[in-house]
Amino acid sequence: MIRPKVPVNPMPTSYAATPAVVEPTAVIPSSPHAAPPAPTAPPSRPVVQLTPGTVVATAGMGVAVVLVIGAVLVSMLLAVAITGASVAICAVVIRSILASDTRR
Repeated sequence: MIRPKVPVNPMPTSYAATPAVVEPTAVIPSSPHAAPPAPTAPPSRPVVQLTPGTVVATAGMGVAVVLVIGAVLVSMLLAVAITGASVAICAVVIRSILASDTRR
């Protein structure tokens, strides 16, 4: 019989890396009469500017996406309808053939 071979891993003899030594740092309390830090300005963020051209382009892209999705969904519905109609026609023809064979 075929017996699986289990790999044997030797025990490690030493650490792969020496452990790091963490030295504590001293906490120096601030003097009670120290001035509060000066307020800083908020970071500037890029502002999106909507020009008439970008609005028209965005609306055009939205309309295009809706039209493409609509066309795909309508074509899928049409494919299902055509398949269902052809299956129904095949069933009627087969039923007619079987019925005419039993009358003969």
